[in-house]
Amino acid sequence: MGTISTAVGLERRSRVSGYKIKKGFFSNKTDNLPQIIAIFAEANTANQAGLTTDKVEVTSAKEAGEKFGFGSPIHKIVRILRPISGDGVGGIPTVVYPQLTKVASTATVKTWTVTGPATSNVTHNVIINGRSTVDFQNYSYSVVIGDTPAVVAQKIADAVNSVLSSPVIATVAGDDVVFTTKWKGLTSAQLNIVFDLNDLPGGLGYSQTATVSGAGDVDLSTSLALISDTWVTCVINSYGASVLDTFEGVNGKPNDESPTGRYSGLIFKPFMAFFGSNLSDRTALTNITDANARVEQVTNVLCPAPRSNGWEFEAAANVVSVFAPIAQNSPHLSVNNKEYPDMPLPVSNPNFIGDMGEYNNRDLLVKKGCSTVVLENGSYKIQDLVTTYHPEGETPLQYAYCRNLTVDWNISDAYRTLEAIRLKDKVLVRDEQITDVSGAIKGVEWKAVLFDFFEDLAKLALINDPDFSKESLEVQISETNPNRFETFFRYKRTGIARIESTDVEAGF
Repeated sequence: MGTISTAVGLERRSRVSGYKIKKGFFSNKTDNLPQIIAIFAEANTANQAGLTTDKVEVTSAKEAGEKFGFGSPIHKIVRILRPISGDGVGGIPTVVYPQLTKVASTATVKTWTVTGPATSNVTHNVIINGRSTVDFQNYSYSVVIGDTPAVVAQKIADAVNSVLSSPVIATVAGDDVVFTTKWKGLTSAQLNIVFDLNDLPGGLGYSQTATVSGAGDVDLSTSLALISDTWVTCVINSYGASVLDTFEGVNGKPNDESPTGRYSGLIFKPFMAFFGSNLSDRTALTNITDANARVEQVTNVLCPAPRSNGWEFEAAANVVSVFAPIAQNSPHLSVNNKEYPDMPLPVSNPNFIGDMGEYNNRDLLVKKGCSTVVLENGSYKIQDLVTTYHPEGETPLQYAYCRNLTVDWNISDAYRTLEAIRLKDKVLVRDEQITDVSGAIKGVEWKAVLFDFFEDLAKLALINDPDFSKESLEVQISETNPNRFETFFRYKRTGIARIESTDVEAGF
């Protein structure tokens, strides 16, 4: 029998007593796949000088504002993930991948003209992208009798500029208020401004008299390369539909024979990229998700907020703020019927969300790879959260629901953890061979480890029928390469009660 202790080397001869401790892994249980949220967005124009293009982990909206500018897309996303009140995504890392604004990019500028003078004392509000307040600061201003349009314009500018997290800077030119986004680029063109007179105009009028829409794209290649070997699970794409193919190109897709990108066998650290949309027309939505290039892709997830006046990237942040904690702590569950925590509703007709308000339309949309919501009690509620994956004829769809991908990724991560602890770099010994040295493993021993693994997955409600997995399990030492160990198994994912159908028959 070989030695069972090496605290004292075998070469020692003088009288001595030795003791050492090493890490032991005796359980087949593994933790859930840790979630990491990656934010792809821009900083304010004032923060572009010296802006780092390295990834930066932030732990609060305040930190994001200080580094990248308050009111910037980065800050607006982080303030939803990590709100001033509430835990948000908790301990899940939020990592910013900032992009430089191209020199030729432009900001969005909207000019509003005030008419008057004021004939009574009133309080009015500016509503910027569906928000009259941001983090307990509001855009309201008080007008007194006799205030001229120029005076009122200055009060409006002062009210807007006093809100630290405002997405715009307001300036005054005579009777005009000029609102300019704090950042440049195409995303700034979503700027939306409405005046709320509280049903008391007080002799004043407001009209938008000029608009210059922001323009300019960004280069995501540097940021995407920084993901490297890290398993980033949730990407927030603030740029929307214009860059879907870029994320798909990096992430790749699963395939029975030749998976690509981050789904390839040597990597297998894929992500889901969440992007927002305020569209409410089903044709406009399916033009995005049902495009030929999207049908077999599993990367992009449309996060709907139909008819919302909020920024579209805020919808993506809302979905991730709900999805990531569930994936982290309870990967067997789904986000069905979960509320968006902080998404502005439509300013006009706030109870109407267009086509998505009807079940038949939602059913069509999810079949076309589009996530769906309803509007209940003043909040958007998730009904279906899916990738754009929807090949015709595949039933059930294997990679459509985000929850199912979470299950697959958790099983992969748990398996590879066990593999690293119990199998990797061990001496491979035939089942019939007798050995009593440490650091050796037989196929039958690895099978026993995986039998326990399947039972654990079943207890966690990630798979059904662990016996099915056990019966499918095959392990072997390669006949042509003694350093190669091969494993194959199948598993049946658990499902979610998304559809309940009941027939009853009653009579006398």
